[in-house]
Amino acid sequence: MAFEESREKLGIIGELWAFMRVRKKWWLGPIVVMLALLGLLVIFTQGSAVAPFIYTLF
Repeated sequence: MAFEESREKLGIIGELWAFMRVRKKWWLGPIVVMLALLGLLVIFTQGSAVAPFIYTLF
């Protein structure tokens, strides 16, 4: 019961964690983490002086 309540509070992250835990899809973890880090990199460097250097990576 406590896990169900905490999963509802976490939303999509809780659903993803439950999916990975139940179906043993642990290989999804690094992919999700890297996508989140890449998204944060794009968001935080959007209007900065570092942006031209980031574009050269892609």
